[in-house]
Amino acid sequence: MPMFPFAQDPGASFGELLKRVGLSPFGENIPANEMLVPHATTCVALRCANGVVMAGDRRATSGNLISHREMEKVVQADQFSGVAIAGAAGPAMEMVKLFQLQIEHYEKVEGQSLTLEGKANQLSMFVRSNLPAAMQGFMVVPIFAGYDTLLQHGRLWNYDATGGRYEEHDFVATGSGMLHAGTVLRMTWKRDMTIDEGVNLAARALWEASDADSATGGPDALRGIYPVIASITSEGFTRIADEQLKKTYEAIADGVVQR
Repeated sequence: MPMFPFAQDPGASFGELLKRVGLSPFGENIPANEMLVPHATTCVALRCANGVVMAGDRRATSGNLISHREMEKVVQADQFSGVAIAGAAGPAMEMVKLFQLQIEHYEKVEGQSLTLEGKANQLSMFVRSNLPAAMQGFMVVPIFAGYDTLLQHGRLWNYDATGGRYEEHDFVATGSGMLHAGTVLRMTWKRDMTIDEGVNLAARALWEASDADSATGGPDALRGIYPVIASITSEGFTRIADEQLKKTYEAIADGVVQR
C-alpha cells in the first residue's frame, strides 16, 4: 500500500485514494465520437412495509439494436443495500464496482460500516465524478435503496447526472421506460405493501414498460430470461428466483388475456 504524508492522507475515501496514486475513478477527457455504446434502460424501486423491492429489465441497447439480452442492472452493494443502474452500461458497471469497493474500504479503515444515508452520499460523489463523461453522452443515473438498520425500515434514493440525490418515500423509476413503469407504480402502489406484493407490482411495472418502450426488455420465456428483482429487508439482500418470476409473469399474462 502507498504511504501518504498526513496532509495528503485520503482517509476512508476510496475515490480519493485512486486520485492520490494517479488513477482517476472516471475518465476526465473521453473523446466524443459517433460510437453507439450499450445503454441500460428501465429500473424501478419501491418501499414496502418491511423493506424495499428493486427491479430492472435485462435488455441493453445500442441505438436501435439489442446489444445484450441478459444484462443485470440490479446489483447488491452490501448486505443491506443495492444499486439499480440506467444509462451508459460501461461507466455504470464501473461505478457500481468502485462503489462496492468504497463501502468495503471505509469499513476496513474506520472499523465500522457506513450508515445507509452515508452510502447514498458516497454514491452521489461517484455520480458527480462522472459528470464530464455525462456531458459527452455517457450518462449514468442509478437508483440506490436499502434497509436502514438504525431506523428499521426501507429507504430509497434517486439521482440526477450532476450527483444530486433525492430521497423518495414511496417509489421511483428511471430509464427509457420510466414513464410507463412509473405510471403503473403510481396507480397501484400502496403504503404497507408486503414484499410479495411489491415483487408482483415491480414485475407488472416492467411488463407494461416493455409493452410500450422498445428499449425495455420483457420476460423471455423461450430463453428463460426474466428481469432481476430483489428484496432488501432486515434479513439482507435477496434475489428473487427465476422460477418464482416465471410463475409471476404467467399470472400477469393470464390476467392480460382475460382482460
